[in-house]
This record gives sequence, structure tokens and C-alpha cells, in this order.
Amino acid sequence: MARLALLSVSNKTGLIDLARSLVEEFDFDLISSGGTAQALKDAGLPVTKVADYTSSPEILGGRVKTLHPRIHGGILARRDVPQDITDLENNQIRPIDLVVVNLYPFEETIAKAGVTLSQAVEQIDIGGPAMLRASSKNFAHLAVLCDPAQYEEYLDELRQNNGAASLEFRQKAALKGFLHTASYDQAIASYLAGTENYNLSGTQLQSLRYGENPHQPAAWYQTGTTLTGWTAATKLQGKELSYNNLVDLEAARRIIAEFTDTPAATIIKHTNPCGTALGSSIFEAYQKAFNADSVSAFGGIVALNRPIDAATASELTKTFLECVVAPSCDAEAEEILAKKSNVRILTLADLSSGPKDTVKAIAGGFLVQASDDVIADASQWQVVTERQPTASELAELLFAWKVCKHVKSNAIVVTSDRTTLGVGAGQMNRVGSVKIALEQAGENTKGAILASDGFFPFDDSVRTAATAGITAIVQPGGSLRDKDSIKAANELGLVMVLTGVRHFLH
Repeated sequence: MARLALLSVSNKTGLIDLARSLVEEFDFDLISSGGTAQALKDAGLPVTKVADYTSSPEILGGRVKTLHPRIHGGILARRDVPQDITDLENNQIRPIDLVVVNLYPFEETIAKAGVTLSQAVEQIDIGGPAMLRASSKNFAHLAVLCDPAQYEEYLDELRQNNGAASLEFRQKAALKGFLHTASYDQAIASYLAGTENYNLSGTQLQSLRYGENPHQPAAWYQTGTTLTGWTAATKLQGKELSYNNLVDLEAARRIIAEFTDTPAATIIKHTNPCGTALGSSIFEAYQKAFNADSVSAFGGIVALNRPIDAATASELTKTFLECVVAPSCDAEAEEILAKKSNVRILTLADLSSGPKDTVKAIAGGFLVQASDDVIADASQWQVVTERQPTASELAELLFAWKVCKHVKSNAIVVTSDRTTLGVGAGQMNRVGSVKIALEQAGENTKGAILASDGFFPFDDSVRTAATAGITAIVQPGGSLRDKDSIKAANELGLVMVLTGVRHFLH
């Protein structure tokens, strides 16, 4: 008798090719439900609907389709237990050799604006998780696939093992099935719990060589069931990504996401930008970012918000870089970059979408906060000095403020011509950060802009900036001594703008 495969999927990627191979190469019979059965029928493949196989119609608007002894008996039967085989025979149940199931798109549904509770509830899959759990439990006797990425591997298993998947493969697939249902249930629980509970789970994508240091084991996990963010990136070339690479890439993504309308480039070292710039082209933006601090750029992480072209690729090969990410890379650029085969080149079409929360572990628990994704709006800023900013100065202030948001606090950023000139990051006092940023900018501070992620508690930094040639300052305000800083700015002829928003980054 032909082997039996049960196919019931929400995500139909690769479904038809898999089903055709099962039927034509390996003589499987197919049973299926709902839209999956229709898709197979439309493709000209022989398929029996679950309702016909069980002699029980779908009921409750499709809520009950596969919850039937002929389905679950066929999945859970142990082929080496005589009583199980007798039960199958007495109830005219065929053993099922393959279960292919993925689940209703619950996470995608609740991510949409305006989704109601009743709409979300209808996307809670019942039959799918039941079949996944049952078939994962019985991996000793059948295979379960819950991800289209597994299809070709399963077919290769059949081709290499005389039509049978190995026990090793089946156990690995069972683990993936349990992880899939666990992640799915956790997403539902988190949605229903709201802020009362916070659940965090992930599926390991790969072990990393080590963490921040060689003595620290590390791994990379994917959250949810859909590839998003860095899990959706394509690595065109280069060595395996490290823990530090991924942390720096995320820091680079956050900065580059601030700039969508103009070509932009940023170079990251230890999560801080050593050079960020805008340009008329991505080539110009990268050149400006690199020249902002060419010493620190050595071994850096580069993010570009436009495709890599040949001219930019040639510039990228002129120094040692760890990683480069851009929305895409043209063929000529790929060929040029291939000369630096160890450089990790990634493409990620969506560089703007990031996590809605940030999580930090502490002893006995963890902290969760909303991501700092406030969009800067210069129209809401308050000019508190007698001198008003010109249109050019206001645009420069906005650029400096966007970069400053992503520098470790205490953060000071000096810019000119939409390019960072000096960055003071992570100092224990703001005066120290001001000194570092101004010294790094050197003589270029004449006519430049200064941004501070927090308020100035005293006027000393304002006076230091003016002495160096700074003409305008943007800061959040909020100090009891704001009036002292404003008075100093007026005395020295500076523009001072208060944003009303603080951007500490610890």
C-alpha cells in the first residue's frame, strides 16, 4: 500500500513542488484540508480531502477539520506495538508517514493596526498545533515538517535512504515542531496577557564562535516564526557573523534607519558611530563618513541606505572592514567586493524595522522597555535664544540630533555639512564628552553644530563650545539651570534649540 502524507498548511510556499515529488517520486497518497486541498487540486495533483477521508464534514465554520481519530490515530500509532496496529485495522485507519503543517498567521495578524480581540482569536490555530505535537511525539515512526525550508532536506533524505527519512532527521524535525508550537503558544499568551506577563522565546539559528570574549559561549536565536530583521538578511560573502558583529550591525541599522530620504552612510565601532554622513549619492555619503574618522573606521561595520554600486564598492575595499550591509548590491559591485573575500557583505531590504522592545537581563529577572523609536520633529522644537537658526542650521541641527540619539551617553556630537566631525561617547560626565568631541573635530569646529543627548547642568560646556567655534547647539533641556546655559548662548551669539526629548543610551 502507498504511504500516506497529510498536508495542511497556511504558508503554501514550496507546497506544490513538495507534493509533486511525494506523489511522482515516492508514491505517496495525499490527504489535505481546506485551502491546501484546493491548491493541490488546482495543481493537478491527486488529493483526498480530510472530510472525505474521515467521513466527517468540517464543522463550526472550519474550526473543526482534522480533530478526528482517523487523523490522530494514524499519526500516533506505534508501528512496533501490536495493539496499536490492531486498533488501526479495527477502525480502518491508515498509518500516516508524513505530516506537513504550519500554523495560522497569528503574529502577523496581531501586528496589523486596528486588529480586534475577536479577529485575533480566530487566528489561534487548534488543529495545527495538535497535529504538530502528535507527530513530533511519534517521531520514531513518522516525519513532521513545519517549515518550507525543511522540504528539500526531507526529499534528499528519501533519495539518499531508499525512500525513508533517517531517525536522526525525524528527531531533529520533531524538535523543530515542538519549538514551533511553543513559540506560537507564547505569542498568544503574551498577546492575551498584555503587560502582566512578558514571554521571550526563540529558536536557535546557529551557535556563535563565542560572545563578547572567547571565554563566553554564545548563540543566535530567531524570535517568532517569520524571518524578519537580521534573520531575513542575505550574506553574499565573508566569514561567519560573530556576536560582536551582530551587535554592531544592529547599532548601525538603528542609525541608518533615521535617514530615508537622502543617501546616508554610517561606520560603527563598538556600537558607536565613528562616522556618519549624508551625501548626494551613496558614494559621496560613504566617503564623507569614512573621512570623518578614518583611523577609527579601520575594522568597522558599515551600513548604507542605498544599494552598493561599483564606485562605492571600490571605496569599501580600500580599508579593512568587518561587515557591510545595504538594501542590495549590484552585480559589478559584488565582483569588486569579492576581492575582499573575508569581508561580510549582507543585504537587507528593510533596514528600518526593528524590535518594538529592548530587553536587558539583570540578576533575578530582566528589564523591558519600549524601543527609543521617537521620530525627531524639528517643528516641535523650541528656539530659546535671541538668535534664530537659519534653514541650513536647522537642517544640520536635525542631522546632529538624529546621530546623537544613537551614541552611548553621555553623548556629544559635532557636525558640519551633514557629516560627523567629532563624537564624545560614554563618558562619566558631559564635560568630558564635550572635550573629546571638540578635540576630535579640531579646527573644523568653526561654524559647526553641537548636539547633546542630555541637558547641560552648567553653562561651562556652552562656553567651551563657543570658544571652539560652535555656532548652534541642540539639546533636550529640562535642567533647573537651563536659564544659565541659555544666557551664556545669548551672550556668545549662539543658537540654542531645546527638543523636549532626551535620548540617553546606556
